[in-house]
Amino acid sequence: MTGEHYFSPQPGTALNPREVEFTVAGRDYSLRSAAGVFSADRLDPGTTVLLRKADLPGPGTAGPLLDLGCGFGPITCVLASEAPRATVWAVDVNARARELTAGNAARAGVADRVRVAEPDEVPADLSFAQVWSNPPIRVGKTELHGMLRRWLPRLAPDGVAWLVVARHLGGDSLQRWLLDEGWHVERHASQKGYRVLRVTRPAPAGAAG
Repeated sequence: MTGEHYFSPQPGTALNPREVEFTVAGRDYSLRSAAGVFSADRLDPGTTVLLRKADLPGPGTAGPLLDLGCGFGPITCVLASEAPRATVWAVDVNARARELTAGNAARAGVADRVRVAEPDEVPADLSFAQVWSNPPIRVGKTELHGMLRRWLPRLAPDGVAWLVVARHLGGDSLQRWLLDEGWHVERHASQKGYRVLRVTRPAPAGAAG
């Protein structure tokens, strides 16, 4: 073990490039990956469940979308392909991941609508119609909670966040924490040990009446 993780800002491992192929919503994707990024060898099971079970944006979806912790860009490329009117912000602390995502967006023909950025490069006044994330559970609860506290409030008032978390890595406890933080959380789907959570702002008091 080198101590280097996929959330290291500057991976020092050799690139060792590889191709990752997958199909989502009837579209085939062939993306370039490399060592030092999350799930470098394949579309990881959590992301697979998220993209198959969550409600993908459609042709009418507009407004900025956020792929939080984009890795080599599979979620970014799917969102931009499914929602041609939307701009997708692909955010990651890992410089190699950002470079791969930019290249993969070009390969997928969606680079004109993808903005690849470090977290601090995202405009502070930008709100998102949707946030998508397979969050980095292994960074630990303190950093994970800090990341979600930073980005979930960037949801537009009617926005929705889609998160996928492995049950054995704390999917149920994360759902409870989000509820305690004041978010409306639904367990949208469960498959292969993963929870897909749909997170929205709670309805304003008295809205139903």
